[in-house]
Amino acid sequence: MKDCPVCNGMKILTEKCPSCSGVMSDKGRYMDYFDDYSPYMPIEQMKEIDGIKNDKRESKCPHLLTCEDCGEDKVFLVQEEE
Repeated sequence: MKDCPVCNGMKILTEKCPSCSGVMSDKGRYMDYFDDYSPYMPIEQMKEIDGIKNDKRESKCPHLLTCEDCGEDKVFLVQEEE
């Protein structure tokens, strides 16, 4: 089984905003924002309904990033590792 290095604290996401080039903050797993119970659901099950093509098959963990300057949101796929 593969794990997300960002979720497990082994790496830190550092991305620039595509709109204003500001610093984007990692807000955690994208699917944790679906509803109140999403953070407690199995990750692989949530990948089946998150609307992101092939994230489960390609072992990628979707993270929500928000720009600290302009508020732009984007989903960034983190490659999971063994």
